[in-house]
Amino acid sequence: MKAINFIVLILILVGAINWGLWGVGRFDLVTWLFAGMPEWFFRLIYTILGLSGVWGLTFLCKCKAICCCGPCCKKKEEK
Repeated sequence: MKAINFIVLILILVGAINWGLWGVGRFDLVTWLFAGMPEWFFRLIYTILGLSGVWGLTFLCKCKAICCCGPCCKKKEEK
């Protein structure tokens, strides 16, 4: 499970960097990295990045230092 979380974290960072580059200079890192690939491939990459972001939401409940006020942390404290 740790390996999956690490991969997801890397993908989240790639997605965040991609959006940052797009916002600053309209540069799409994913398109640049995978130039020449078919459109379905880009859709797959962006879907994987999006799913990584959803998976990454679970990280918020794993770190009490960051989210000590969330509902998931309160459930752990009650046990």
